[in-house]
Amino acid sequence: MRQRLLAGKYRKNGKRPPGRPRSEEARQAILRSTLKILGKRGFAGFKIEEVAERAGVGKATVYRWWPNKGALIADAFASSTRHNLRFPDTGSVYSDMSQQMRQLAKVFCSQRGRIVSAILAAGQTDKEVIEAFRERFLWPRRREAYATLHRGVVRGELPKNLDPDLLLDSLYGPIYMRFLIQHDRLTPEFVDRLCHTVLNGVRACARKS
Repeated sequence: MRQRLLAGKYRKNGKRPPGRPRSEEARQAILRSTLKILGKRGFAGFKIEEVAERAGVGKATVYRWWPNKGALIADAFASSTRHNLRFPDTGSVYSDMSQQMRQLAKVFCSQRGRIVSAILAAGQTDKEVIEAFRERFLWPRRREAYATLHRGVVRGELPKNLDPDLLLDSLYGPIYMRFLIQHDRLTPEFVDRLCHTVLNGVRACARKS
């Protein structure tokens, strides 16, 4: 009874009762702390111990959800972008793809882009890091993209014999290239031209075959 009264008191005051935070609260605190530490120290200076301390949890709590720092960093980035990088359903495959691609370019050009570049750089020598990025960020987005392309096929905007992986690599490869190589600007106008060129090319090839 006393515990319930105390919990009610803290809820009224807008505060969490003392003691261990609930699991989801702890998880979100860890993800937020991860992003803050990455922004401050970069990948090389990132330590699980500091994340746990900042989030107010034990180190074992962090490892309960994430097996290594690559998985944690990839998950923190994916969670921070999940809402912004959803694929819309506008009734047009060009509009659906170009809007999502624009959002991705916007993320890459923001402070969060530094996290992506750090993950990809570390992933060249650390298999756990690049695998975590693929599993926790790339493939969830990819599965949404497959559904978007399928709707385009059903509507007759794309050919039935479409190779979805080749198409997605053709659409997103140039975005990653401009982001990483920085040989030219990654702008919304570039994304629109890219999407238009690739999708028109797919349709043109389908008509010839």
